[in-house]
Amino acid sequence: MEEVQRHSVHTLVFRSLKRTHDFFVANQSLLPEVDESLEKLKYNIKARDTYGLVLDRAAKSKALAAKRADSDRLDGQQGGKDNVLAITAGEQESGSSDGVNAQTALLPTTTPSSQNTSSAVQILPKKAPTIPKPKWHAPWKLCRVISGHLGWVRCVAVEPGNEWFATGAADRVIKIWDLASGKLKLSLTGHVSTVRALEVSPRHPYLFSCGEDRQVKCWDLEYNKVIRHYHGHLSAVYTMSLHPTIDVLVTAGRDSTARVWDMRTKANIHTLTGHTNTVASVVTQAANPQIITGSHDSTVRLWDLAAGKSLCTLTNHKKSVRAIVLHPTLYMFASASPDNIKQWRCPEGNFIQNLGGHNSIVNCMAVNPEGVLVSGGDNGTMFFWDWRTGYNFQRFQAAVQPGSMDSEAGIFSMTFDQSGSRLITTEADKTIKIYKEDDEATEESHPINWRPEIIKRRKY
Repeated sequence: MEEVQRHSVHTLVFRSLKRTHDFFVANQSLLPEVDESLEKLKYNIKARDTYGLVLDRAAKSKALAAKRADSDRLDGQQGGKDNVLAITAGEQESGSSDGVNAQTALLPTTTPSSQNTSSAVQILPKKAPTIPKPKWHAPWKLCRVISGHLGWVRCVAVEPGNEWFATGAADRVIKIWDLASGKLKLSLTGHVSTVRALEVSPRHPYLFSCGEDRQVKCWDLEYNKVIRHYHGHLSAVYTMSLHPTIDVLVTAGRDSTARVWDMRTKANIHTLTGHTNTVASVVTQAANPQIITGSHDSTVRLWDLAAGKSLCTLTNHKKSVRAIVLHPTLYMFASASPDNIKQWRCPEGNFIQNLGGHNSIVNCMAVNPEGVLVSGGDNGTMFFWDWRTGYNFQRFQAAVQPGSMDSEAGIFSMTFDQSGSRLITTEADKTIKIYKEDDEATEESHPINWRPEIIKRRKY
């Protein structure tokens, strides 16, 4: 019995590979035959896929040129026949004709259509987008400083009749001032901690206030007394807003929620949850989204008031959002953060542009119907912007009240009066400052230093 020779696996694999190689080696030296029709078809498909639009335009222009050339040739032939007939008729009538006239008649006539044979369709370059030139705004200047509070002045609200305004401060007192003269009219006491926000009702004789004592109060201005309390917040209440058309009050604060209250019954209609940190600013409007909130969690949320749910969350900011302002006439709003100010379009919250330049926390903003946007920083800087173009036409450092420290230069809140011609700011030096436009300024004395290549709209 013969002994079977055993081979290693490597030897067997090598032999299998060699057999396979020998089996197919006869075909390795033969290149596949090139089919010219297939190659031509392949290149035609590639050309059509890449240059289809250009080829179509070229083919159309060629066909149009050939058509016009044919029409011009036919017109020339018809004109030649007419000329020959005219010459023959003239010779028969006069018996003899002038040779010069005959030569002139036989010259080919040029028509306007024959001159315009180059009818290639021109592909016009796309016009580059242009940034509109900003509208000129007069510079603003300080015209009055009002003292009276014993602590940081944290909030301000102007009444709808434009006769007085109210301020709230860390001294726990709400003061009402005459707007024209700046004199104190009334002091309201009742809060046991800093007053953080004020709102005056346009339809009722009511003043609403909230503060770090978790209280939300409704003051009857006919009796100068508190008539309602709205209980529910678990921590300090930092911001509030009155709905412009329905009797609804929205408050928000350090418990990361915004609460919707029925003004009359004091019922907590909705508790808007979703933010993960302090809600620092809330605004309301009649159109959707009816509530917009900004929070220290770096987001802006748009809310459906009827459903009490969040419509969308804007996450473009990288740092805490402390101020939101609605444009009085345009369907837009702006949000402020230490990274920059961003403008948005309602109702979806489409991003428009960034306004950069602040090197500090932006605590407050205000905008008037003329398109002047003002922002106030924690270091006392004030920036004035053209709303439409984002052009920063003025910036300055607010003057500190004599006797106060340089660290007390922060601007906590600001608002325009009902006419948009006066700007009221409340500051850390315990004062209220009123600014007006400089009446003596002109476009020649304060020209627009506008360089469009610097203004870039970054899409994030």
